[in-house]
Amino acid sequence: MRGKIKRVIASLLISALCITSTACGLDSAKTNGTKGKEQSEFDTSSTLVYGSTDYTSINPALYEHGEINSLIFSGLTAHDAKNQVVPALAKSWEFNDKTNEYIFHLREGVVWQDGEKFTSEDVKFTLETIMNPENASEIASNYEDILSIETPDEQTVILQLNAPNVAMLDYMTVGILPKHRLEGKDITTDSFNQNPIGTGPYRLIKWEMGQYIQLEKNDSYYGTEPKIETIIFKIVPDEKVRAMQLQSGELDLAQISPKDAKSFEKKVGYTIYDMKTADYRGILYNFANPFFKKHREVVNALSYAIDRQAIVDAVLLGEGEVAYSPLQMGEYCNEGIEKFSYNPARTKEILEKNGWEQKNGIYEKNGDKLQFTITCGEGDQVRIDMATICAQQLREVGADVTVAVESNVDWEGQEAYLIGWGSPFDPDDHTYKVFGTNKGANYSSYSNKKVDELLGKARKTDDHALRKQYYKQFQEELTKDLPYTFLAYVDAIYISNKNIKGITKDTVLGHHGVGIFWNIADWELEESHS
Repeated sequence: MRGKIKRVIASLLISALCITSTACGLDSAKTNGTKGKEQSEFDTSSTLVYGSTDYTSINPALYEHGEINSLIFSGLTAHDAKNQVVPALAKSWEFNDKTNEYIFHLREGVVWQDGEKFTSEDVKFTLETIMNPENASEIASNYEDILSIETPDEQTVILQLNAPNVAMLDYMTVGILPKHRLEGKDITTDSFNQNPIGTGPYRLIKWEMGQYIQLEKNDSYYGTEPKIETIIFKIVPDEKVRAMQLQSGELDLAQISPKDAKSFEKKVGYTIYDMKTADYRGILYNFANPFFKKHREVVNALSYAIDRQAIVDAVLLGEGEVAYSPLQMGEYCNEGIEKFSYNPARTKEILEKNGWEQKNGIYEKNGDKLQFTITCGEGDQVRIDMATICAQQLREVGADVTVAVESNVDWEGQEAYLIGWGSPFDPDDHTYKVFGTNKGANYSSYSNKKVDELLGKARKTDDHALRKQYYKQFQEELTKDLPYTFLAYVDAIYISNKNIKGITKDTVLGHHGVGIFWNIADWELEESHS
Protein backbone atom coordinates (compact mmCIF):
# COMPACT_ATOMS: atom_id res chain seq x y z
CA MET A 1 0.00 0.00 0.00
CA ARG A 2 2.82 2.40 0.90
CA GLY A 3 4.47 1.75 -2.49
CA LYS A 4 1.23 2.56 -4.32
CA ILE A 5 0.88 5.82 -2.38
CA LYS A 6 4.43 6.88 -3.20
CA ARG A 7 3.82 6.21 -6.92
CA VAL A 8 0.66 8.31 -6.79
CA ILE A 9 2.55 11.07 -4.96
CA ALA A 10 5.33 11.03 -7.53
CA SER A 11 2.91 11.35 -10.45
CA LEU A 12 1.04 14.18 -8.73
CA LEU A 13 4.22 16.12 -8.07
CA ILE A 14 5.48 15.66 -11.63
CA SER A 15 2.16 17.03 -12.90
CA ALA A 16 2.39 19.99 -10.53
CA LEU A 17 5.92 20.74 -11.65
CA CYS A 18 4.91 20.58 -15.32
CA ILE A 19 2.05 22.98 -14.71
CA THR A 20 4.27 25.51 -12.96
CA SER A 21 7.23 25.20 -15.32
CA THR A 22 5.50 27.12 -18.10
CA ALA A 23 4.76 30.02 -15.78
CA CYS A 24 8.31 29.90 -14.50
CA GLY A 25 9.60 30.04 -18.04
CA LEU A 26 7.66 33.23 -18.69
CA ASP A 27 8.88 34.76 -15.44
CA SER A 28 12.44 33.80 -16.31
CA ALA A 29 12.28 35.54 -19.66
CA LYS A 30 10.87 38.64 -18.06
CA THR A 31 13.43 38.80 -15.25
CA ASN A 32 16.39 37.99 -17.47
CA GLY A 33 15.35 40.86 -19.70
CA THR A 34 15.78 43.28 -16.83
CA LYS A 35 18.79 41.66 -15.26
CA GLY A 36 21.30 44.19 -16.47
CA LYS A 37 19.26 47.12 -15.19
CA GLU A 38 18.74 45.50 -11.79
CA GLN A 39 22.39 44.66 -11.37
CA SER A 40 23.50 48.19 -12.24
CA GLU A 41 20.99 49.57 -9.74
CA PHE A 42 21.61 47.20 -6.83
CA ASP A 43 24.71 45.11 -7.38
CA THR A 44 27.53 46.79 -5.47
CA SER A 45 30.10 45.48 -3.03
CA SER A 46 28.06 46.82 -0.11
CA THR A 47 24.53 45.75 -1.18
CA LEU A 48 22.71 42.52 -0.32
CA VAL A 49 19.67 41.61 -2.42
CA TYR A 50 17.21 39.35 -0.59
CA GLY A 51 14.36 37.46 -2.27
CA SER A 52 11.30 38.45 -0.26
CA THR A 53 7.59 37.89 -0.11
CA ASP A 54 5.43 40.95 -0.80
CA TYR A 55 4.45 43.68 1.64
CA THR A 56 1.67 46.25 1.58
CA SER A 57 2.17 47.55 5.14
CA ILE A 58 5.06 47.42 7.60
CA ASN A 59 3.90 47.82 11.17
CA PRO A 60 4.95 45.31 13.85
CA ALA A 61 2.17 46.40 16.20
CA LEU A 62 -0.45 45.29 13.70
CA TYR A 63 1.09 42.53 11.61
CA GLU A 64 3.33 39.88 13.12
CA HIS A 65 4.53 38.37 9.86
CA GLY A 66 7.44 40.22 8.35
CA GLU A 67 11.13 39.44 8.25
CA ILE A 68 11.74 43.11 7.54
CA ASN A 69 10.37 44.24 10.94
CA SER A 70 13.52 43.34 12.86
CA LEU A 71 15.69 45.39 10.50
CA ILE A 72 13.70 48.62 10.80
CA PHE A 73 12.41 48.34 14.37
CA SER A 74 13.74 47.31 17.80
CA GLY A 75 11.93 45.88 20.79
CA LEU A 76 12.62 46.22 24.48
CA THR A 77 14.08 42.73 24.27
CA ALA A 78 15.54 40.58 21.50
CA HIS A 79 16.58 36.97 20.94
CA ASP A 80 20.11 35.68 20.54
CA ALA A 81 21.40 32.78 18.42
CA LYS A 82 19.91 30.26 20.87
CA ASN A 83 16.59 32.13 21.08
CA GLN A 84 17.23 33.29 24.62
CA VAL A 85 15.82 36.69 25.61
CA VAL A 86 18.49 39.41 25.75
CA PRO A 87 18.41 43.21 26.25
CA ALA A 88 17.65 45.53 23.35
CA LEU A 89 16.00 48.93 23.91
CA ALA A 90 15.73 47.90 27.55
CA LYS A 91 19.18 47.57 29.08
CA SER A 92 17.81 45.65 32.08
CA TRP A 93 14.61 44.65 33.88
CA GLU A 94 13.32 42.99 37.00
CA PHE A 95 10.09 41.28 38.01
CA ASN A 96 8.35 41.90 41.35
CA ASP A 97 6.58 38.63 42.12
CA LYS A 98 4.62 40.24 44.95
CA THR A 99 3.01 42.88 42.74
CA ASN A 100 3.29 41.11 39.36
CA GLU A 101 5.18 44.06 37.91
CA TYR A 102 7.86 44.11 35.24
CA ILE A 103 10.12 47.15 35.53
CA PHE A 104 12.12 47.93 32.37
CA HIS A 105 15.08 50.32 32.41
CA LEU A 106 15.62 51.80 28.96
CA ARG A 107 18.87 52.61 27.20
CA GLU A 108 19.90 56.24 27.21
CA GLY A 109 20.75 58.16 24.09
CA VAL A 110 18.58 56.16 21.68
CA VAL A 111 17.05 58.19 18.85
CA TRP A 112 14.49 57.47 16.16
CA GLN A 113 15.59 57.37 12.55
CA ASP A 114 14.21 60.92 12.15
CA GLY A 115 16.45 62.16 14.99
CA GLU A 116 13.77 62.45 17.70
CA LYS A 117 14.51 61.09 21.17
CA PHE A 118 13.21 57.62 22.09
CA THR A 119 11.47 57.54 25.50
CA SER A 120 9.26 55.40 27.69
CA GLU A 121 6.21 57.19 26.22
CA ASP A 122 6.90 55.43 22.91
CA VAL A 123 6.72 52.06 24.65
CA LYS A 124 3.47 52.93 26.39
CA PHE A 125 1.98 54.21 23.12
CA THR A 126 2.97 51.03 21.24
CA LEU A 127 1.54 48.61 23.80
CA GLU A 128 -1.69 50.59 24.13
CA THR A 129 -1.97 50.66 20.35
CA ILE A 130 -1.67 46.87 20.21
CA MET A 131 -4.17 46.41 23.04
CA ASN A 132 -6.75 48.77 21.52
CA PRO A 133 -9.44 46.50 20.01
CA GLU A 134 -10.28 49.12 17.37
CA ASN A 135 -6.89 48.46 15.77
CA ALA A 136 -7.56 44.69 15.41
CA SER A 137 -3.89 43.83 15.99
CA GLU A 138 -2.99 40.23 15.11
CA ILE A 139 -0.93 40.01 18.30
CA ALA A 140 -3.29 41.69 20.80
CA SER A 141 -3.92 38.48 22.75
CA ASN A 142 -0.21 38.31 23.63
CA TYR A 143 -0.68 41.33 25.90
CA GLU A 144 -4.02 40.54 27.56
CA ASP A 145 -2.41 40.15 30.98
CA ILE A 146 -1.26 43.80 31.10
CA LEU A 147 -3.46 45.77 33.50
CA SER A 148 -1.63 49.08 33.31
CA ILE A 149 1.46 50.76 31.87
CA GLU A 150 3.26 53.43 33.87
CA THR A 151 6.11 55.70 32.78
CA PRO A 152 7.47 57.40 35.93
CA ASP A 153 10.30 58.91 33.85
CA GLU A 154 11.68 58.83 30.31
CA GLN A 155 13.85 55.79 30.97
CA THR A 156 11.45 53.57 32.96
CA VAL A 157 8.42 51.47 31.99
CA ILE A 158 6.37 49.55 34.55
CA LEU A 159 3.97 46.86 33.36
CA GLN A 160 1.36 45.79 35.90
CA LEU A 161 0.15 42.26 35.10
CA ASN A 162 -2.88 40.41 36.41
CA ALA A 163 -0.70 37.34 37.02
CA PRO A 164 2.84 36.16 36.36
CA ASN A 165 3.48 35.62 32.64
CA VAL A 166 6.99 34.53 31.74
CA ALA A 167 6.10 34.80 28.04
CA MET A 168 5.90 38.57 28.42
CA LEU A 169 9.65 38.98 27.95
CA ASP A 170 9.35 37.21 24.58
CA TYR A 171 6.50 39.49 23.59
CA MET A 172 8.56 42.55 24.45
CA THR A 173 10.60 41.81 21.31
CA VAL A 174 7.81 43.53 19.34
CA GLY A 175 9.05 46.58 17.44
CA ILE A 176 8.35 49.85 19.27
CA LEU A 177 6.56 52.62 17.34
CA PRO A 178 7.28 56.40 17.47
CA LYS A 179 4.51 58.15 19.38
CA HIS A 180 5.39 61.51 17.84
CA ARG A 181 4.63 60.17 14.37
CA LEU A 182 1.38 58.33 15.11
CA GLU A 183 -0.39 59.89 18.07
CA GLY A 184 -3.95 60.88 17.19
CA LYS A 185 -3.87 59.10 13.82
CA ASP A 186 -5.64 56.01 12.50
CA ILE A 187 -2.76 53.57 12.71
CA THR A 188 -4.45 51.06 10.42
CA THR A 189 -4.58 53.45 7.45
CA ASP A 190 -1.86 56.00 8.12
CA SER A 191 0.88 56.45 5.53
CA PHE A 192 3.41 55.53 8.23
CA ASN A 193 2.76 51.91 7.29
CA GLN A 194 4.39 52.59 3.92
CA ASN A 195 7.00 55.00 5.34
CA PRO A 196 7.99 53.40 8.65
CA ILE A 197 10.70 54.70 10.94
CA GLY A 198 12.12 52.79 13.88
CA THR A 199 15.22 52.44 16.00
CA GLY A 200 16.56 49.33 14.23
CA PRO A 201 19.84 48.80 12.36
CA TYR A 202 18.37 49.78 8.97
CA ARG A 203 16.07 52.53 7.72
CA LEU A 204 13.71 52.53 4.74
CA ILE A 205 14.93 54.66 1.81
CA LYS A 206 12.71 53.67 -1.09
CA TRP A 207 9.70 51.41 -1.66
CA GLU A 208 8.56 50.51 -5.15
CA MET A 209 5.33 48.63 -4.45
CA GLY A 210 5.40 45.06 -5.70
CA GLN A 211 9.03 45.39 -6.82
CA TYR A 212 11.47 46.11 -4.02
CA ILE A 213 12.08 47.82 -0.66
CA GLN A 214 15.44 49.53 -0.23
CA LEU A 215 17.03 49.79 3.22
CA GLU A 216 20.22 51.57 4.22
CA LYS A 217 22.12 51.21 7.45
CA ASN A 218 20.98 53.46 10.27
CA ASP A 219 23.94 55.64 11.27
CA SER A 220 22.22 56.50 14.55
CA TYR A 221 21.61 52.86 15.55
CA TYR A 222 22.28 52.27 19.25
CA GLY A 223 23.80 48.82 18.72
CA THR A 224 26.64 47.43 16.65
CA GLU A 225 27.08 49.41 13.44
CA PRO A 226 26.00 47.26 10.47
CA LYS A 227 28.75 46.27 8.06
CA ILE A 228 26.48 46.01 5.02
CA GLU A 229 25.46 49.44 3.68
CA THR A 230 22.32 48.55 1.71
CA ILE A 231 19.79 45.71 1.80
CA ILE A 232 17.23 45.27 -0.95
CA PHE A 233 14.10 43.24 -0.19
CA LYS A 234 13.30 42.29 -3.78
CA ILE A 235 9.71 41.08 -4.08
CA VAL A 236 9.80 37.55 -5.50
CA PRO A 237 6.88 35.61 -3.97
CA ASP A 238 7.36 32.45 -6.05
CA GLU A 239 10.05 30.13 -4.67
CA LYS A 240 10.89 28.70 -8.09
CA VAL A 241 11.53 32.17 -9.47
CA ARG A 242 13.72 32.93 -6.45
CA ALA A 243 15.82 29.87 -7.25
CA MET A 244 16.21 31.03 -10.85
CA GLN A 245 17.21 34.53 -9.77
CA LEU A 246 19.76 33.14 -7.32
CA GLN A 247 21.37 31.29 -10.22
CA SER A 248 21.27 34.34 -12.48
CA GLY A 249 22.88 36.53 -9.82
CA GLU A 250 19.85 38.77 -9.31
CA LEU A 251 19.51 37.62 -5.70
CA ASP A 252 22.18 37.10 -3.05
CA LEU A 253 20.01 35.33 -0.48
CA ALA A 254 16.61 33.63 -0.52
CA GLN A 255 14.57 30.90 1.09
CA ILE A 256 13.53 28.23 -1.42
CA SER A 257 11.94 24.79 -1.43
CA PRO A 258 13.92 21.60 -0.76
CA LYS A 259 13.38 20.50 -4.39
CA ASP A 260 14.78 23.73 -5.79
CA ALA A 261 17.67 23.62 -3.30
CA LYS A 262 18.88 20.32 -4.80
CA SER A 263 20.05 22.15 -7.92
CA PHE A 264 22.56 24.13 -5.83
CA GLU A 265 24.28 21.17 -4.17
CA LYS A 266 27.10 20.94 -6.70
CA LYS A 267 27.19 24.58 -7.77
CA VAL A 268 30.24 26.68 -6.93
CA GLY A 269 29.70 30.05 -5.29
CA TYR A 270 26.73 29.23 -3.05
CA THR A 271 26.20 28.21 0.56
CA ILE A 272 23.20 26.06 1.50
CA TYR A 273 21.74 26.62 4.96
CA ASP A 274 19.41 23.81 6.05
CA MET A 275 18.00 25.36 9.22
CA LYS A 276 15.69 23.76 11.74
CA THR A 277 12.48 25.59 12.53
CA ALA A 278 9.46 25.43 14.80
CA ASP A 279 7.39 25.95 11.63
CA TYR A 280 4.70 23.34 11.01
CA ARG A 281 2.09 22.75 8.32
CA GLY A 282 -1.40 21.41 8.78
CA ILE A 283 -4.91 21.39 7.37
CA LEU A 284 -6.99 24.06 9.11
CA TYR A 285 -10.72 23.32 9.18
CA ASN A 286 -13.13 26.25 9.34
CA PHE A 287 -15.53 25.46 12.19
CA ALA A 288 -17.60 28.51 11.26
CA ASN A 289 -18.33 26.76 7.97
CA PRO A 290 -21.73 25.00 8.12
CA PHE A 291 -20.27 21.61 7.17
CA PHE A 292 -17.50 21.44 9.80
CA LYS A 293 -19.65 23.14 12.40
CA LYS A 294 -22.20 20.35 11.96
CA HIS A 295 -19.78 17.45 11.42
CA ARG A 296 -16.86 18.18 13.74
CA GLU A 297 -16.14 14.46 14.20
CA VAL A 298 -14.75 14.10 10.67
CA VAL A 299 -11.57 16.03 11.53
CA ASN A 300 -10.20 13.38 13.89
CA ALA A 301 -11.30 10.64 11.49
CA LEU A 302 -9.62 12.20 8.45
CA SER A 303 -6.39 12.80 10.35
CA TYR A 304 -5.69 9.06 10.24
CA ALA A 305 -5.95 9.05 6.43
CA ILE A 306 -2.80 11.13 5.77
CA ASP A 307 0.57 9.43 5.31
CA ARG A 308 2.72 12.16 6.84
CA GLN A 309 6.01 10.37 6.37
CA ALA A 310 5.32 10.04 2.67
CA ILE A 311 4.76 13.81 2.56
CA VAL A 312 8.03 14.49 4.39
CA ASP A 313 9.84 12.17 1.98
CA ALA A 314 8.22 13.29 -1.28
CA VAL A 315 7.59 17.01 -0.74
CA LEU A 316 10.30 17.98 1.75
CA LEU A 317 12.82 15.40 0.52
CA GLY A 318 13.41 14.49 4.15
CA GLU A 319 14.09 18.11 5.17
CA GLY A 320 11.60 18.11 8.04
CA GLU A 321 9.71 15.68 10.23
CA VAL A 322 6.23 14.31 10.83
CA ALA A 323 4.05 16.62 12.96
CA TYR A 324 1.55 15.63 15.63
CA SER A 325 1.55 18.69 17.94
CA PRO A 326 1.99 22.47 17.81
CA LEU A 327 4.60 22.20 20.60
CA GLN A 328 6.61 19.33 19.19
CA MET A 329 9.92 21.17 18.73
CA GLY A 330 10.79 21.88 22.33
CA GLU A 331 10.76 20.77 25.93
CA TYR A 332 6.99 21.20 26.29
CA CYS A 333 6.21 18.50 23.76
CA ASN A 334 3.99 15.66 24.99
CA GLU A 335 5.42 12.66 23.16
CA GLY A 336 2.86 10.34 24.73
CA ILE A 337 -0.21 11.76 22.98
CA GLU A 338 -2.09 10.10 20.12
CA LYS A 339 -0.10 10.85 16.96
CA PHE A 340 -2.73 9.91 14.37
CA SER A 341 -0.33 7.65 12.51
CA TYR A 342 -1.37 6.57 9.03
CA ASN A 343 -4.34 4.19 9.35
CA PRO A 344 -7.05 4.53 6.66
CA ALA A 345 -9.04 1.68 8.20
CA ARG A 346 -9.31 3.72 11.40
CA THR A 347 -10.68 6.66 9.39
CA LYS A 348 -13.48 4.53 7.97
CA GLU A 349 -14.18 2.97 11.36
CA ILE A 350 -14.69 6.39 13.03
CA LEU A 351 -16.80 7.74 10.18
CA GLU A 352 -19.09 4.72 10.10
CA LYS A 353 -19.39 4.69 13.88
CA ASN A 354 -20.68 8.27 13.59
CA GLY A 355 -23.31 7.38 11.00
CA TRP A 356 -21.46 8.02 7.74
CA GLU A 357 -22.18 5.64 4.85
CA GLN A 358 -20.39 5.26 1.53
CA LYS A 359 -22.46 5.88 -1.59
CA ASN A 360 -20.72 5.69 -4.96
CA GLY A 361 -17.37 5.84 -3.18
CA ILE A 362 -18.13 9.03 -1.17
CA TYR A 363 -19.27 9.10 2.45
CA GLU A 364 -22.63 10.72 3.18
CA LYS A 365 -24.61 11.44 6.33
CA ASN A 366 -28.15 12.82 6.49
CA GLY A 367 -27.87 14.07 2.94
CA ASP A 368 -24.48 15.79 3.46
CA LYS A 369 -21.53 14.58 1.38
CA LEU A 370 -18.07 14.43 2.89
CA GLN A 371 -16.86 17.05 0.46
CA PHE A 372 -14.67 20.15 0.83
CA THR A 373 -11.83 22.18 -0.69
CA ILE A 374 -8.36 22.77 0.76
CA THR A 375 -7.21 26.27 -0.17
CA CYS A 376 -3.54 27.23 -0.62
CA GLY A 377 -1.91 30.59 -1.19
CA GLU A 378 -0.17 31.37 -4.46
CA GLY A 379 3.59 30.97 -4.74
CA ASP A 380 4.12 28.36 -2.02
CA GLN A 381 4.66 25.17 -3.99
CA VAL A 382 5.43 23.15 -0.87
CA ARG A 383 1.98 23.83 0.55
CA ILE A 384 0.35 23.20 -2.82
CA ASP A 385 2.15 19.85 -3.12
CA MET A 386 1.17 18.90 0.43
CA ALA A 387 -2.46 19.79 -0.19
CA THR A 388 -2.47 17.84 -3.46
CA ILE A 389 -1.21 14.71 -1.74
CA CYS A 390 -3.63 15.12 1.16
CA ALA A 391 -6.58 15.51 -1.22
CA GLN A 392 -5.59 12.35 -3.10
CA GLN A 393 -5.23 10.32 0.10
CA LEU A 394 -8.52 11.63 1.49
CA ARG A 395 -10.28 10.71 -1.74
CA GLU A 396 -8.97 7.18 -1.31
CA VAL A 397 -10.91 6.82 1.97
CA GLY A 398 -14.16 8.26 0.62
CA ALA A 399 -13.85 12.05 1.02
CA ASP A 400 -14.39 14.22 -2.05
CA VAL A 401 -11.56 16.72 -1.51
CA THR A 402 -10.17 19.21 -4.02
CA VAL A 403 -7.42 21.85 -3.91
CA ALA A 404 -7.74 25.53 -4.81
CA VAL A 405 -4.89 28.03 -5.15
CA GLU A 406 -5.90 31.61 -4.36
CA SER A 407 -4.08 34.93 -4.29
CA ASN A 408 -6.07 36.12 -1.25
CA VAL A 409 -7.39 34.17 1.72
CA ASP A 410 -11.04 34.45 2.70
CA TRP A 411 -10.72 33.14 6.26
CA GLU A 412 -14.44 33.28 6.92
CA GLY A 413 -15.50 31.83 3.59
CA GLN A 414 -12.99 29.04 3.01
CA GLU A 415 -13.69 25.45 4.08
CA ALA A 416 -10.14 24.33 4.84
CA TYR A 417 -6.68 25.84 4.41
CA LEU A 418 -3.12 24.53 4.29
CA ILE A 419 -1.97 26.53 7.32
CA GLY A 420 1.45 27.19 8.77
CA TRP A 421 2.37 28.30 12.30
CA GLY A 422 5.21 27.92 14.70
CA SER A 423 7.51 29.66 17.14
CA PRO A 424 10.85 28.63 18.63
CA PHE A 425 10.21 30.81 21.67
CA ASP A 426 7.82 30.52 24.62
CA PRO A 427 5.08 27.84 24.31
CA ASP A 428 2.42 30.52 24.81
CA ASP A 429 3.38 31.94 21.43
CA HIS A 430 1.18 30.62 18.61
CA THR A 431 -0.93 28.51 20.96
CA TYR A 432 -2.96 30.97 23.05
CA LYS A 433 -3.77 33.25 20.13
CA VAL A 434 -4.20 30.43 17.59
CA PHE A 435 -6.35 27.94 19.54
CA GLY A 436 -7.96 30.20 22.16
CA THR A 437 -11.60 31.08 21.56
CA ASN A 438 -11.96 34.33 19.58
CA LYS A 439 -8.24 35.14 19.80
CA GLY A 440 -6.47 37.18 17.15
CA ALA A 441 -4.93 34.38 15.09
CA ASN A 442 -7.71 31.81 15.55
CA TYR A 443 -8.65 31.68 11.88
CA SER A 444 -10.45 28.33 12.25
CA SER A 445 -13.07 29.60 14.75
CA TYR A 446 -11.97 26.72 16.96
CA SER A 447 -13.46 26.79 20.46
CA ASN A 448 -12.82 24.31 23.25
CA LYS A 449 -13.45 25.31 26.88
CA LYS A 450 -10.89 22.87 28.28
CA VAL A 451 -8.22 24.12 25.87
CA ASP A 452 -9.03 27.72 26.84
CA GLU A 453 -8.74 26.84 30.51
CA LEU A 454 -5.38 25.08 30.18
CA LEU A 455 -3.81 27.76 27.98
CA GLY A 456 -5.01 30.41 30.43
CA LYS A 457 -3.52 28.59 33.39
CA ALA A 458 -0.23 27.94 31.57
CA ARG A 459 0.36 31.62 30.84
CA LYS A 460 -0.46 32.68 34.38
CA THR A 461 2.11 30.65 36.28
CA ASP A 462 5.85 31.02 36.55
CA ASP A 463 6.19 27.52 38.01
CA HIS A 464 8.11 25.72 35.26
CA ALA A 465 7.00 22.21 36.23
CA LEU A 466 3.38 23.30 36.45
CA ARG A 467 3.56 25.01 33.05
CA LYS A 468 4.87 21.81 31.48
CA GLN A 469 2.00 19.90 33.03
CA TYR A 470 -0.59 22.34 31.68
CA TYR A 471 0.88 22.30 28.17
CA LYS A 472 1.03 18.51 28.11
CA GLN A 473 -2.63 18.41 29.14
CA PHE A 474 -3.40 21.00 26.45
CA GLN A 475 -1.89 18.71 23.81
CA GLU A 476 -3.91 15.78 25.12
CA GLU A 477 -7.11 17.81 24.82
CA LEU A 478 -6.27 18.75 21.24
CA THR A 479 -6.09 15.10 20.27
CA LYS A 480 -9.64 14.57 21.52
CA ASP A 481 -10.96 17.47 19.43
CA LEU A 482 -8.46 18.35 16.70
CA PRO A 483 -8.44 21.88 15.28
CA TYR A 484 -6.07 20.85 12.46
CA THR A 485 -4.69 17.77 10.83
CA PHE A 486 -1.02 18.33 11.68
CA LEU A 487 1.24 17.32 8.80
CA ALA A 488 4.93 18.18 9.08
CA TYR A 489 7.56 20.44 10.54
CA VAL A 490 9.46 22.15 7.74
CA ASP A 491 13.15 22.95 7.62
CA ALA A 492 14.00 26.39 6.21
CA ILE A 493 16.36 26.07 3.25
CA TYR A 494 18.24 29.28 2.50
CA ILE A 495 20.64 29.65 -0.40
CA SER A 496 23.18 32.43 -0.11
CA ASN A 497 25.98 33.86 -2.17
CA LYS A 498 29.16 32.43 -0.63
CA ASN A 499 30.40 35.97 0.02
CA ILE A 500 27.80 36.57 2.74
CA LYS A 501 29.38 35.91 6.13
CA GLY A 502 27.79 35.96 9.58
CA ILE A 503 24.67 33.80 9.16
CA THR A 504 24.25 31.52 12.20
CA LYS A 505 23.31 28.15 10.72
CA ASP A 506 22.29 26.51 14.02
CA THR A 507 19.70 29.10 15.06
CA VAL A 508 16.21 27.55 15.21
CA LEU A 509 13.92 29.72 13.10
CA GLY A 510 10.23 30.44 13.50
CA HIS A 511 7.12 30.62 11.35
CA HIS A 512 7.97 31.04 7.64
CA GLY A 513 11.62 30.56 8.59
CA VAL A 514 11.68 34.03 10.13
CA GLY A 515 14.69 34.86 12.29
CA ILE A 516 17.69 34.51 10.01
CA PHE A 517 18.35 38.28 10.26
CA TRP A 518 18.57 38.27 14.07
CA ASN A 519 22.26 39.37 13.93
CA ILE A 520 22.20 41.31 10.66
CA ALA A 521 24.55 43.98 12.07
CA ASP A 522 27.29 41.31 12.21
CA TRP A 523 26.89 40.18 8.59
CA GLU A 524 29.38 41.24 5.99
CA LEU A 525 29.97 40.86 2.27
CA GLU A 526 33.42 39.58 1.44
CA GLU A 527 34.90 40.58 -1.89
CA SER A 528 34.76 37.80 -4.44
CA HIS A 529 38.06 36.52 -5.81
CA SER A 530 36.57 34.00 -8.20
